[in-house]
Amino acid sequence: MAPSRKRRPKGQLGAAERAKRPRGDGRQLEAGMHGILITCNMNERKCVGEAYSLLGEYGDLLYGPEQFSDQEEQMPGSRKEEDEDDVEAALKKEVGQLRASAEQKLQRFQSVESGANNVVFIRTQGIEPENLVHHILKDMHTTKKNKTRAILRMLPVSGTCKAFMEDMKKYTETFFEPWFKAPNKGTFQIVYKARNNSHMSREEVIKELAGIVGSLNPENKVDLNNPEYTILVEIIKTVCCLSVVRDYVLFRKYNLQEVVRSNKEDTQKNPSSLTEEQNSKVVKPETEEEKSSKEVKQENKNQGETEAEPKGNDTLLV
Repeated sequence: MAPSRKRRPKGQLGAAERAKRPRGDGRQLEAGMHGILITCNMNERKCVGEAYSLLGEYGDLLYGPEQFSDQEEQMPGSRKEEDEDDVEAALKKEVGQLRASAEQKLQRFQSVESGANNVVFIRTQGIEPENLVHHILKDMHTTKKNKTRAILRMLPVSGTCKAFMEDMKKYTETFFEPWFKAPNKGTFQIVYKARNNSHMSREEVIKELAGIVGSLNPENKVDLNNPEYTILVEIIKTVCCLSVVRDYVLFRKYNLQEVVRSNKEDTQKNPSSLTEEQNSKVVKPETEEEKSSKEVKQENKNQGETEAEPKGNDTLLV
């Protein structure tokens, strides 16, 4: 009888496979990226498909059709390396050409591993995530047309850094300047959320980042009801995603499902409310808050996230 093969435990096999993967290959969320963080309702594959469709539609409208630089004629195989006497030099040249060609053909939107369940990260190239997402939400708020089913929230990520306090402080001192450094100023709030991370302190992060905003211009003031800017801090494992967004209250915390639903209700209650300034004064009904809270609780339960239920200290309390 042939000896039975000893099966390797699944955990060990996965670890070995992960060890073989090159680090910093751009296929997973890491420091130095910018893009769009999207939460979904248990169907990540469908969410990615909807994201590509929605972002592609509005990306073409704002930035024009996506263009690719065709470098096929410069790809290896042009036989230019035949004149190379040194084989090693020819191989290096071939690798360089492959990398250059790949960089030329990077897509405008590219899905990468986020590091958390029910969270999709779409890396962006050559666009400003906050402007694109704001345009999408503004259009959906105005037209009342829901174009997605799997996508819940769509949050722009203007920058990422390592999720350690010293790294975050150093990074945000420059990152916050376009919005808050004198002579620029504005009212603001800070919204914090962490997934698969337990070493960061919510209170410490909020306190330190608020102090940086204040140091850039003492006239920057906190407004928890309807701030001009909302600082979003989304931490996943050891990566901190940052953005500064407008109309966070008006667009229902950038929830695509809620912004369409609430807009319909607001229009029925205030049919003469047509401008964005007037709409921004509408207060979300309690029932919608409860419904949104239930969705977040269910999402967190399914993800097994290490985060507290959203309460008063989710935002900056001064």
